[in-house]
Amino acid sequence: MRDMRGWVVVLAVGAGLAGCSRPPEVAQPPLSVLVRSVGGAPAAAGAQVYTGEVRARIETDLGFRVGGKILQRRVDVGARVKAGEVLAQLDPQDARLGASAAAAAEAAAAADLALAEDEFRRARELRARNFISESALDARRTAQQAAEARLRQARAQAASASNQADYTRLLADADGVVTAVLAEAGQVVAAGQAVLRVARPGEREVLIHVPENRVRGFAPGDMAEVRPWMAADRVYAARVREVAPAADTATRTYALRVSVPRADDALPLGATASVAFASADGEGVLLPLSAVTRADGQAQVWVVAADDSLRRVAVDVGAWREDGALVRGGLPADARVVVAGVQRLVEGAKVRPVEEGAPVALDVKR
Repeated sequence: MRDMRGWVVVLAVGAGLAGCSRPPEVAQPPLSVLVRSVGGAPAAAGAQVYTGEVRARIETDLGFRVGGKILQRRVDVGARVKAGEVLAQLDPQDARLGASAAAAAEAAAAADLALAEDEFRRARELRARNFISESALDARRTAQQAAEARLRQARAQAASASNQADYTRLLADADGVVTAVLAEAGQVVAAGQAVLRVARPGEREVLIHVPENRVRGFAPGDMAEVRPWMAADRVYAARVREVAPAADTATRTYALRVSVPRADDALPLGATASVAFASADGEGVLLPLSAVTRADGQAQVWVVAADDSLRRVAVDVGAWREDGALVRGGLPADARVVVAGVQRLVEGAKVRPVEEGAPVALDVKR
């Protein structure tokens, strides 16, 4: 009986040790990496692409020529206006009072002139009969001339006051479209303060911003192609019209205005568009910025060898651009360059390369 209990203990211990043993290791599949195959010969550098906003060539900020309180605003953003149309109105009460005061001053000056003319006429008759001296006649003549000058002054002030009353109405100076409202009814504005922004119809342009290390490559007259985001199949011929002489104080970029002479409704105001310029960087292989790393001050890329192992390759980057890095040398012939997830790679590791554009490429990126 004691021997049987011993065998039971031995079997229990053996079963426990078997349960604690490590399971056999399962070989991990190789890491999938997204690659781009590039040939040994240099490829075309492509184009420099910038994104900007469609603007009218002429945009005017309209404001009242006198200060006051806005009584009403008659147009909203997007409204089409005609030349001479009333866009907004100031409270005209003070301007009307000023015009009335100027008109009264003009009437008083006219009455003074009439009196001075009568006195000069009587003085001239008296002088002809030697009843008054020549100096008395000169005094009446001078009084008449002064009255005439005061009347001219009063008339000019009355005309100015009348204009001030007219300036309480904000008129459109040309046909256009309201693109911004900068003040509302009830707001007190100063003379010249912008109230509305009106874009004139006609030629449109795309406003882009270029970094200071690339602005020297642009000049007025350079050709470009404009492609609106809302109609990617449309391409418009364009030309650089203006290059800003100074950088923006906030972004430190230079504004470029690219004129689009044949713009139509597919390129509306305020839309986003891409502007492409022919590259002047020469030839090379354009790789995504995510494909290039730096180590010890040297630009490097990860290349998948023929046996699907990884190795670093030092490359010569000719230009860092918004659309990628232009590699001019260092890539081996028919290289397969890893373009995503390079921070996780290890030298010599086996991988499963997946070409860009393959159906499973989306899974690799994710």
